[in-house]
Amino acid sequence: MHTILGAGGPISNALSRELQETNHSIRLVSRKPVPASGTTSWKKADLLNYKETLEACRGSEVIYLCAGLKYDKDVWLDEWPKVMQNVINITKETGARFIFFDNVYMYGLVNGPMTEETPYNPISVKGEVRAKIASQLIEEVKAGNLTASIARSADFYGATSSGNSFFDMMVLDRLSKKKTPQWLGDPDTLHSFTYVPDAAKGIFTLGLNPESDNQIWHLPTAAAMKGIDFINLASAIFGTRPKYSRVNKFMLQAIGLFNPLIKNTVEMYYQYQYDYIFNSSKFENAFATSAQSYEEGIKYLADTFYSHKNS
Repeated sequence: MHTILGAGGPISNALSRELQETNHSIRLVSRKPVPASGTTSWKKADLLNYKETLEACRGSEVIYLCAGLKYDKDVWLDEWPKVMQNVINITKETGARFIFFDNVYMYGLVNGPMTEETPYNPISVKGEVRAKIASQLIEEVKAGNLTASIARSADFYGATSSGNSFFDMMVLDRLSKKKTPQWLGDPDTLHSFTYVPDAAKGIFTLGLNPESDNQIWHLPTAAAMKGIDFINLASAIFGTRPKYSRVNKFMLQAIGLFNPLIKNTVEMYYQYQYDYIFNSSKFENAFATSAQSYEEGIKYLADTFYSHKNS
């Protein structure tokens, strides 16, 4: 059985679809019900509750942690270490393999490409939390206490189930409504975005290949492009003029006075002000695969999700 902790989000939904297509037995675990059918079942559990989560994970061959906690640094400081420790302990007790879906906040500001060997140098509270829980897991792996891997992605796009993506919300969704897209930070810097289906396929691949265990993997991601090139590409696909407005840090801070979510985005602004280059060649070479191009991903979203959404 493959168990997905934190079901209901864009990555977990896409991962579930990948597993369903190969007729795996899947258990979705979340606090709120999510649709389940066929070989998929749902189990209620709060990841902060060890007993509930343990019962939900019994019988698992692979446990995937794809949870997304409330985007609040105080919540992260309090809850992420507890969630990670619970899943570590559950992995030890059940003997399951553990794959943690992670981001790149722990790297901080990196001069050049981010790779699996990039040292942790967080410059934000949320980055410090991510560094702590990643180290928490890797230390257990190095000690031989469990079998686990970390699957990292860049900022993602194609999060159709939630819209929880800067590129989705500020560029693609606005273009689909014939509105002027907005770019966060400097549009002349390079940025990488991981396509949600590529991330899910990557996690799925790790789940089916035990030889990939006990490592950090960067999930397949197309080469970084400048923000202005993303805007031009997306505008051409949606058939609109390549105009845009720029959102700077001062604007984020001002909006954050009234919007807690935006307030918690301010400390991550450096990711959009400087080059953000995510390298996934280790994964692509190991599994002879590659990410979909930005043109392919955006066009698919325009022809399917956004076409239906705005019809």
